[in-house]
Amino acid sequence: RNAAKRRDLMPLLETTERGLYCPAGDFFVDPWRPVARAVVTHAHADHACGGCERYLTTRAGRHVLQARVGFEAAVDALEYGEPLRVNDVAVSLHPAGHILGSAQVRVEQRGEVWVVSGDYKVEPDPTCAAFEPVRCHVFVSESTFGLPIYRWSPEADVFADVNAWWRANQAEGKASVLFAYSLGKAQRLLAGVDRSVGPIACHGAVENMNRMYRATGVDLPETSYVGEVPRGADWGRSLIVAPPSANGSAWMRRFGPSASGFASGWMRVRGARRRRAVDRGFVLSDHADWPGLLGAIAATGAERVLLTHGFTAALARRLVELGVAAEALVTGYQGERDDPSPGETEADAAGPESREAEA
Repeated sequence: RNAAKRRDLMPLLETTERGLYCPAGDFFVDPWRPVARAVVTHAHADHACGGCERYLTTRAGRHVLQARVGFEAAVDALEYGEPLRVNDVAVSLHPAGHILGSAQVRVEQRGEVWVVSGDYKVEPDPTCAAFEPVRCHVFVSESTFGLPIYRWSPEADVFADVNAWWRANQAEGKASVLFAYSLGKAQRLLAGVDRSVGPIACHGAVENMNRMYRATGVDLPETSYVGEVPRGADWGRSLIVAPPSANGSAWMRRFGPSASGFASGWMRVRGARRRRAVDRGFVLSDHADWPGLLGAIAATGAERVLLTHGFTAALARRLVELGVAAEALVTGYQGERDDPSPGETEADAAGPESREAEA
């Protein structure tokens, strides 16, 4: 009877040319074009569209969202789990475990509950709140790594490999340049490496985000902004964290002899390191792997699952085999990317001082 009653309701979310729209609440979740009211799961560029009239996000993620969409933008914030009535629906935000402040958006109307997960991971991460399953009828899930081949090693093993690589490079007098997405992945790496191994420096795009994380109380090791280190400095003991866009650029020349590494879930696939022209690949992702996706979806108890960005067909097939109604949902989301987000190039050049007044 309850299921029949829910089917009589209009869908809580529908796909439009501007994004996922909630008609009853008159807002969008992670729109990919500017809208009047946007509820944002996290600050990555494919989920946080600039130019919206008003944003709603988590209090933990407010700093990084404003750094991405502009400090002049109108951004409201909720604590995790704090309820908000928006027209005819109840909205709350719950930890997604993806990056600082990332959230799942829970939308409820007359007993019908939909949850939009945004991006998420189920592994522990000291730089953000841990993923929490949210019971719902309909779950909108990413599927970035929705193939059985994608299974992550324990985080401690990955960081042990990074530290060993850094020490080996030191022994050869080489700088260790580690490429990672500037928001989220870079800070997770910084929090996880052994800060006693040597000095750590960061590209401008990464250092900008470090400042936002520190302002929110996240413990990161001391880092230097590469642009403030005098030319001719000895980088032979240093770990340098930079976005993938810096690989092969003139910016790299200042370090002299160096070894390069790349941290990404895509490094699980043979040949990915070679295609990225790096010396080492480290399998570390801020998205759930295959077992993580299946476990997270099961924990919601959802009767229906809508899959976005990634290997949607493979994951949908598996869920149907498990008795869950699942289908792909076409969106503007991209999942884990190796390229910089829009605006990152300008931030790279400007360095951390460009945001000082606004911050």
